[in-house]
Amino acid sequence: MSPAGPAGAPPAGPAAPGATVTATLSPGASAAPAPETSGWSSNFIIDNFNKGGPIMWPILLVSIVALTVVIERIFWWGGRWFRRDPKRIEKVFTAIEVGDVTEASRLSRDSRDPVLRMMWNGLNHQHASLQGALQVAAGIEIKRAGRFLVVMDTLVTLAPLLGLLGTVTGLIRSFRFLGNEELAITTVTGGIAEALIATACGLGIAIFSLIPFNFFTSRVSNLEFELQTAATNLEVMLEAKGREAHEVAIGGHTPSSAKGSSI
Repeated sequence: MSPAGPAGAPPAGPAAPGATVTATLSPGASAAPAPETSGWSSNFIIDNFNKGGPIMWPILLVSIVALTVVIERIFWWGGRWFRRDPKRIEKVFTAIEVGDVTEASRLSRDSRDPVLRMMWNGLNHQHASLQGALQVAAGIEIKRAGRFLVVMDTLVTLAPLLGLLGTVTGLIRSFRFLGNEELAITTVTGGIAEALIATACGLGIAIFSLIPFNFFTSRVSNLEFELQTAATNLEVMLEAKGREAHEVAIGGHTPSSAKGSSI
């Protein structure tokens, strides 16, 4: 007897020599779907943030402030690069050299260059206090350039301290459950992970803030040097022109007085 096939189906016979055999896969033999990888990075960040403990919230706040300040300073210094006008500065010094202070004041007026703004302020207050006007204008420009540097300095110091605080709290959490054998392994590993994650985040924020902080500090120092150099040149040139004008006035007054005098 031949073996019986499925119910209601005729017994399977041998295939004909030229017949085409069609195979049908059952649902269980279908390929398994590939695991989804979308959102892996976001889940990784969120998981590590949660494992870092409560100290991760102030670290997150510090990172947001640091990123905001760095972006703001980058745009400010980038705009200042386009505001520079060294050719007009040379024209102003040339006008002062030939004694045309009015033209020098006109050239430096309504300029976005910090050096020209300082020079305009000095030229318009030279009869009252040239040095005082230059110092006040230079101080205003340096204060604008050094904006938020104190914040960045604080963040560079604060971020690793917060990471160290997270290390301490994570170790405290680890050693708290050492006496409980059932929870010791899970809790100790979780506390060590909290300590390492907090420390890594704090150091990362400090490194991220330190490089632009040093760069912006050097730019402020360069601007201060430029302002001091321009102010010194302006004072020397105006003083020299004033001395020449005084000598011309004295030279023109002496002959007339000698001519009118009688012995």
